[in-house]
Amino acid sequence: MKKIGLIGLGRMGYNLALNMVDNNVEVLAYDKFVSEEVKNNKDISIFNSIKELIHQLPKPATIWLMVPAGEITDNVIEEVSSYLSPNDILIDGGNSNYNDTIKRYQILKEKQINFVDCGTSGGTDGARYGASLMVGGDEKIVKQIEWLFEALATKNGYAYIGESGSGHFVKMVHNGIEYGMMQAIGEGFDLLEKSEFKLNYQDISRVWANGSIIQGLLMDTAHQALMKDKRLDQILGRVDDSGEGQWTIEAAFKYKASIPVIAQALFARYKSRDDDHFAEKIVAAMRNEFGGHKVYKKQ
Repeated sequence: MKKIGLIGLGRMGYNLALNMVDNNVEVLAYDKFVSEEVKNNKDISIFNSIKELIHQLPKPATIWLMVPAGEITDNVIEEVSSYLSPNDILIDGGNSNYNDTIKRYQILKEKQINFVDCGTSGGTDGARYGASLMVGGDEKIVKQIEWLFEALATKNGYAYIGESGSGHFVKMVHNGIEYGMMQAIGEGFDLLEKSEFKLNYQDISRVWANGSIIQGLLMDTAHQALMKDKRLDQILGRVDDSGEGQWTIEAAFKYKASIPVIAQALFARYKSRDDDHFAEKIVAAMRNEFGGHKVYKKQ
């Protein structure tokens, strides 16, 4: 049985760990904060430190990071790399900025540590039962661990994208598209809400989620949320963003690409923090359903 080190046991990380276990991978894991549910899972070996974990891995070691983007990722990579040896492989499966990924790749390359970026999509259910994986890095290195990506991905849900940073770049654009699609769904329901008709959103979302041109995962999540709260009366229409929308717009400026829908979707999220509209309730509810993202409840 192959052994993989996993750092980060949050919503996505823990579900990836369970996915690995299902695919006969021995998971050696670490997180600064471990829930009781995770602690009680005997299929995952949890260590008290990153150093202790890495010392238990065969060489060359493979470590998968599933931690928040930004400074936290930098800090974890700095600590992890201090314990790694030449030819070990470090995978960043989080939503890192592709520019940061390229810089990290160069720094680790000087230490002869292989760095692979893996854009991970599909929400918590995807992480658990079959994700969508977009992988960048040196092709020779990716091929060595391709068995892992193929095991964790849903059918036809894995691709080697290209050089370092490309996996996270493609995932960033994917998330920008997601912003636009979710906003369109939310705005459609907002128009329904403002009409004179007495409409049942549970029925409408069910019909739209089955056989219509706009069916799909996002519509499924809208339906799931409405089945729990038929008019979303219990939540506020406030929608956070985790950075990818802004990065997508910054890349559009850099490459002179026109992305007005994605840009407007991000601006709508900013607007949602001041106003309470039904469109933003729908978007907030969908994000909570597929990714466990925070929703703001009415007091």
